[in-house]
Amino acid sequence: MAKSKSSFLCQQCGYASAKWLGQCPSCKNWNTFVEELVEQGSSKVPDWRSSTTQISGKKTSKAAIIHEIVYQDEQRMATPDKEFNRVLGGGIVPGSLVLIGGEPGIGKSTLMLQVALGLSQVKTLYISGEESEQQIKMRAERLSQHAKANCYILTETSTQQIFKQIEVVQPDIVVIDSIQTLHSSQIESAPGSVSQVRECTAELLRFAKETSTPVFIVGHITKDGSIAGPKVLEHMVDTVLQFEGDRHHVYRILRAVKNRFGSSSELGIYEMQGQGLREVSNPSEIMLSQREEPVSGVAIAAMLEGARPRLIEVQALVSTTAFGNAQRTSTGFDSKRLNMLLAVLEKRFGFRLSAQDVFINIAGGLRVEDPAIDLAVVAAIISSQQDMPLPGHLAFAGEIGLSGEIRAVNRIEQRIAEAEKLGFEGIFISKYNTKGLDPKKFNIAIRPMATLENLFNALFG
Repeated sequence: MAKSKSSFLCQQCGYASAKWLGQCPSCKNWNTFVEELVEQGSSKVPDWRSSTTQISGKKTSKAAIIHEIVYQDEQRMATPDKEFNRVLGGGIVPGSLVLIGGEPGIGKSTLMLQVALGLSQVKTLYISGEESEQQIKMRAERLSQHAKANCYILTETSTQQIFKQIEVVQPDIVVIDSIQTLHSSQIESAPGSVSQVRECTAELLRFAKETSTPVFIVGHITKDGSIAGPKVLEHMVDTVLQFEGDRHHVYRILRAVKNRFGSSSELGIYEMQGQGLREVSNPSEIMLSQREEPVSGVAIAAMLEGARPRLIEVQALVSTTAFGNAQRTSTGFDSKRLNMLLAVLEKRFGFRLSAQDVFINIAGGLRVEDPAIDLAVVAAIISSQQDMPLPGHLAFAGEIGLSGEIRAVNRIEQRIAEAEKLGFEGIFISKYNTKGLDPKKFNIAIRPMATLENLFNALFG
């Protein structure tokens, strides 16, 4: 019988140590080491084929000169969910390993079951280690997509038993819900530990690559928002998707954090309903408020998320402070960038904001990192301070420099086209974006500005 010895593993990064340490030398986190059993001298073969027959012949690899390699485009498998296809880069790639993380109750299982049921032309195997078959059946009844689905359900946590069922079913797509519930007989630690998560993911990775079967893995996240388990888990997989949103609101965001087969800046938006997740094809409409009367402190920004243009509403509130130090609060916008914009307004243009509280909010609960919304943020702040509403038919797209200049932003034509599509009459952009831009192609008034002073004169006289 093989000997067993204990080792201490960091639960954040997977660093191994022979003794307990207070601080991890690798990730510098404190109190993350847990003792786990590590098996040595085992005669078992650490492979997904160890408990079953070989599903397909393993390819023999050999070195090849790069110019002799024949490149072929990946034949992607498109799903009925257009938002899901966009985030993946155009569809499901054969042999890919996709990790989906999100908070408890956000809708990860609903999303993956909905995708599995929607692929009626292919055979899918949905493996759950958290729910029973009856619970999954109840969810499928609610989704109203199970009638024609070619979806098999398996409730199992042992990877050896899972691969035996894969041998029997021969699925085209495998869904694992979740990776923290699986355990392999190759490792003698508890399910959810660093060793188990790493070993189970490695077995699934070998299976996906050797059989060209796409595998989707659902992963839990920690309280700080990162995916539970070792950081190497995100390096092993091909794609990492983050499912975000507030459980108390209906909208969800599927964001690509890493994607070897497409852009890592794409996102998809869903609306949680009683019948499941509904795709939101035009997110700009839900991000813009409908008001009967114009209100000061509101500006519309034309932003880009990946390759997708979108209009969002920036809300600002400027009021006299009741304390010694003025407050600077931002929701969905970088607070350091807000301080920079306020300093530019005070230093370059004489707006006395040091004795006033400034609050910024991005409507819809979004987190925006595109610098092109600087122009809308500044316009909303001045509108609130002067208590003068901005015209509701105007949009803004521009980055602000430290000297008060309005800098050019990328893909300006897509931003202008999105504003035109939603019925806006004018858009303020940087003067330096007009090079090569043909205004005759658009039925919207394009108003180029060089500095913030030009913008203030145009808006407030």
